[in-house]
Amino acid sequence: MSLEFRDDRGVPELTARVVRAAFPKGTLAVRVREALGPLFEDGSFAEAFAKRGRPAVSPGALALVSVLQYAEGLTDRQAADQVRARMDWKFLLGLELDDPGFDFSVLSDFRARLIEHGLEEKVLDLVLERVSALGLLRSGGRQRTDSTHVLAAVRTLNRMEFVGETLRAALEALAVAAPDWLSGLVTADWAKRYGARVDSYRFPKGENVRAQWAEDVGRDGFTVLEAVHAPGAPCWPRQIPAVQVLRRAWVQQYHRDSEGVRWREGKDLPPARRRLSSPYDPDGLKRGSGWCGYKTHLSETCEPDAPHLVTHVLTTDATVADTEVTEAVHQGLARRELLPDEHDVDAGYVTAAHIVAARDAHRIELLGPVGLDTCHENHEGEHFTQSAFTVDWDAKKAVCPQGKVSASWSDQRKSSGTPVSRVHFTALDCAACPVRDKCTRASNAKWGRSLTLLPREQQQVLDQRRQEQRTEEWKKRYDIRAGVEGTISQAVRRTGIRHTRYTGQRKTHLGNVLAATAINIIRLDTWLNGTPLGRTRTSHLAALTLTA
Repeated sequence: MSLEFRDDRGVPELTARVVRAAFPKGTLAVRVREALGPLFEDGSFAEAFAKRGRPAVSPGALALVSVLQYAEGLTDRQAADQVRARMDWKFLLGLELDDPGFDFSVLSDFRARLIEHGLEEKVLDLVLERVSALGLLRSGGRQRTDSTHVLAAVRTLNRMEFVGETLRAALEALAVAAPDWLSGLVTADWAKRYGARVDSYRFPKGENVRAQWAEDVGRDGFTVLEAVHAPGAPCWPRQIPAVQVLRRAWVQQYHRDSEGVRWREGKDLPPARRRLSSPYDPDGLKRGSGWCGYKTHLSETCEPDAPHLVTHVLTTDATVADTEVTEAVHQGLARRELLPDEHDVDAGYVTAAHIVAARDAHRIELLGPVGLDTCHENHEGEHFTQSAFTVDWDAKKAVCPQGKVSASWSDQRKSSGTPVSRVHFTALDCAACPVRDKCTRASNAKWGRSLTLLPREQQQVLDQRRQEQRTEEWKKRYDIRAGVEGTISQAVRRTGIRHTRYTGQRKTHLGNVLAATAINIIRLDTWLNGTPLGRTRTSHLAALTLTA
């Protein structure tokens, strides 16, 4: 398809007159058009279209429809029907009342083009730029971030269901792509075993019989893979996505040697982060026994004199911890030139290293609680935490509450690569200490109490934050972070963000970006209308207690 640039000439006179007569108070679509004008120009998406070919539907209009689709919870077919049927949508899109619209399949093609050309963030970027031009969004101030899980558009499978369904999916794909080649490979037993969707209730009873069934599936899968990769076999069946998933899954789930095919068990299995959980969405990994899919991280402004707008969206697989994305969020905000002065997050995003990095690299104060200063030993009652020791960084010495000086200091690295300093006191000093029970129970013949310190700057920041977060002033300041829970709630209830509509991480991320853009449009409308923010819900019992 080629792109023919269409200049926006405003809302047609007849469309404007009829819509204003029908909706004197306006609708979301009408008010957005009147306040923001045409949001998306065709030229913003020019790189996703060829210079020659059949003229494409206006990409600016498709982008706007895609956002409205999430704002109103519509499918592609329903959204395309709304373009033809609803006057207020025609008003927003600048269409004549008799405009026939477009086929619903165009929306899917448009999303594919955005992903192919790396334009997943474009829609959100354009809205934020427009709002910034209106003076309602600026860098600095305060922002907050939180995450929620996103369930993949697949059913959760146990291991036996997974291997059976993976092989069945590969056989189905080969039956369509190479039926003659496959017919010489399969048997009647295969048709019986893999003809219908694999469900646990169809499995044979008994642990031994089920184990034998799983091994039979493994041997069948290896038979297919050997045939596909055999010398002289055509190369193209190997490129079928379902066959590639089969190969990857069999490496993870089975072990084959001179004794035959066996299940992998325990430590022989790859970690959950690298293990497939569904043959239909290879990107959607399983987080322990929690969920199969992804996580999305939403960042928003939270200034009292401006609308609260989503400024950044990050989508990861379900196994990625929040601490791993803090820097990625800051880099995304920096790309949009929307870095805050203060970033409020929960404990999952905060480490001493993150606090220092945010301050030095982006001039951001990362505000969130850090882990408590505790003793690693199981002490009951009063005990000496690490803060009770005085550390002389220049001399590489530590002094305990009783005045004893450490005997050794060694710089090391954890298995994760984090640099640390190990500080030890001698067993002789600790054995004679009158407050030993409050400090250590080490039974090592050489060493007594030990300390593990982060690099100097990080440790000092950590100690300072631990002191600050115990004060009422800090707690009151941090209260604002809780507001992001309302944004997560709105995204879930209004746009259905917790269940992805698509398979694959990039498609899911695009959906999350469209959902965030829809939330911004809705919030801009309420702000411009003077609608106040909703209050925190309080039960009747709690309200009665507060007034008593």
